[in-house]
Amino acid sequence: MQRHTISRMLLLSSLLCLFALLVTACASGAPQSSSNNSTKALADKQIFRYPIGSSDFGTLDPALASLNIDINAIEMVFTGLVAIKGDGSVVDQMAASHSISSDGLTYTFTLKPNLKFSDGTPLTAHDIVWSINRALSPATKSPTASYLEPIKDWEKMVTGKINTLIGDSLIAKDDNTVVIVLGHPAAYFLTPFAIVTALTVNKKLLDKYGNTWTDHLQEGAGAGPFMVQSYDHNKGLSLVPNPNYYGPKPKLQKVELLRSGDINTTYKTYQTGQLDYAAVPTVQLASAEKRNDYHSSPALAIVFIAMNYLAKPFDNIKIRQALALAVNKDLIAQNVLHGSVIPTNHLMPEGVPGYDKNLTGPAGVASTKGDQEKAKQLLQEGMKEAGYSSISQLPLLKLAYFGDDSDFTNVVAVLAQQWQSVLGITVQTNAQNSDVIVQQIMNTTGNPGPLQMWQSEIGNYADPQGWLSFNFAKGAAFNTMNYGQNKSSDAAAQQAVQDELQKADVNLDPQARMRQYNEAEQKLVNDVGWLPLYQAATQALINPKLQNFTLQPLDVVAPDDWSNIYFVK
Repeated sequence: MQRHTISRMLLLSSLLCLFALLVTACASGAPQSSSNNSTKALADKQIFRYPIGSSDFGTLDPALASLNIDINAIEMVFTGLVAIKGDGSVVDQMAASHSISSDGLTYTFTLKPNLKFSDGTPLTAHDIVWSINRALSPATKSPTASYLEPIKDWEKMVTGKINTLIGDSLIAKDDNTVVIVLGHPAAYFLTPFAIVTALTVNKKLLDKYGNTWTDHLQEGAGAGPFMVQSYDHNKGLSLVPNPNYYGPKPKLQKVELLRSGDINTTYKTYQTGQLDYAAVPTVQLASAEKRNDYHSSPALAIVFIAMNYLAKPFDNIKIRQALALAVNKDLIAQNVLHGSVIPTNHLMPEGVPGYDKNLTGPAGVASTKGDQEKAKQLLQEGMKEAGYSSISQLPLLKLAYFGDDSDFTNVVAVLAQQWQSVLGITVQTNAQNSDVIVQQIMNTTGNPGPLQMWQSEIGNYADPQGWLSFNFAKGAAFNTMNYGQNKSSDAAAQQAVQDELQKADVNLDPQARMRQYNEAEQKLVNDVGWLPLYQAATQALINPKLQNFTLQPLDVVAPDDWSNIYFVK
């Protein structure tokens, strides 16, 4: 969970554990081992100490969160109409029930009775509708607003053409009934709707504190199973059970989300007994696997290199293909990451419905080892097309990556070496703080900078729409690579792929829809929309006394499921 998964694999991630998040049809990881003494520990021992890494949270605003570690905390404090469980199913949350019209366009939610924020003030349909509307307001600048794209007049709202959707497609029919109208059928709608963007926040805090409202979360910010006791930006976040939670109450009496240093420091701290969870550094994997507190799970998360179509020479497809095929992903997975990940050419992880086992890499190369001779050929063809007579004429290539990720620091070194040895291209590598690089990634949308190439990890929900359309469709919030949003000679072909994605999104025939996504994914891979490296996995140590806290591909604990997690003596 210390991976820098953007968005979520639900799945996604899943993060992105998503992102990773994550965020399914996959089985959960190894079951939490039981203590020899199954007697529940006393209340003063029900304190879960969880590491969040070197940095403070990026944000605790549901509308602004995109990193898994932020989302994990937010989903303990805030809830929405529906929620995603660890197995990927969507369940009613603040809604007691919901119905969908025969044409698939109108969703009606009946609320559970007597909902309250954690400070005891009533929570009604009007609060829910207001929160969703706020997330879609251009003034909020939500990076995940596109999760809610199916909502009628979404585009008009996010572009500022209209000021509100309240009374239009977001309707509080009365205090206990929410009606949401879609602009097009979307069989997947409830899954992204369950994600962090649409969670309900307490309007009075925003009215009182404005942009600093998340520094005052202890004043009744949400309605989740936990409430904020204190927040110290230098130390972390302390949560306690919400006495006004409408569901089963948590058995844990406190959750401390603590700043813990990098993965190696966190791992050592766990071994001293000061933490109850720690991700395993890959160099420690062989020894960790022998421990009885070791757990692992595949993650619905893809780690990749992104290349900006608006930054030369990445506007040329063959140069992009050359960089992709020069990389031996098997070597990275086995020699650098010690077999802890799965090398892949896919943009969707295995475990997502519609996963195409027959997909190939760029230029029809099936192997995840790449094809170094083909890479050299494509580089020469691409440079000729782009007007470069020699490698020395190429612009200086810069790769930004998360500097506090020691594992990926080693991956970057190998990538740079492979590009140099195979293609003769020198790539300058730049380590960045996580908060800096995330902001730079978002700022690259529609621009030739600030980034040319960068490391990223995406986790999302278990539907192809959340992996393909969400990241590559026209206007998609996470199309930071500017696929189809450029003036290259291939832009028209890219836009045709975007049209295919749009058709798949509204197709209610499940089989035909999956075929459309498969065809689009292959074209995206050929265009090197991403340079996928591997499907991530989670390896962690978990305090054996902690019961029912298991790793899973979705990296999610549903709000009501916190009532099943506790310590034994």
